[in-house]
Amino acid sequence: MGISTHVLDATLGRPAAGVAVALSLLDAGEWRTQAEGSTDEDGRLPALLPRELPPCAGVYRLRFATGAYFAAIGVSGLYPFVEISFVVRDGERHCHIPLLLTANSYTTYRGS
Repeated sequence: MGISTHVLDATLGRPAAGVAVALSLLDAGEWRTQAEGSTDEDGRLPALLPRELPPCAGVYRLRFATGAYFAAIGVSGLYPFVEISFVVRDGERHCHIPLLLTANSYTTYRGS
């Protein structure tokens, strides 16, 4: 089932389309990029890793290009990037990490 994310712009009350996202895996103390993409019209990036393969156990990071997103909609934001690190444990088949975003704050949680 892989790793997925979605981004909601809480200020505008709608999905954040076109946010560039990079997924990295921590390997021997260095971040190695595993996948890149952009959120769709619904603010989703449903499969950063192939859905047919479960992610391997490890520490991952999602890096969202929030500064570019806000600049594109004419808003001055505080955070040029949001980085969320999280753990995938052995046997987990899917990990969904949502991002709730405003120009001056963000929050995240483990989704389903």
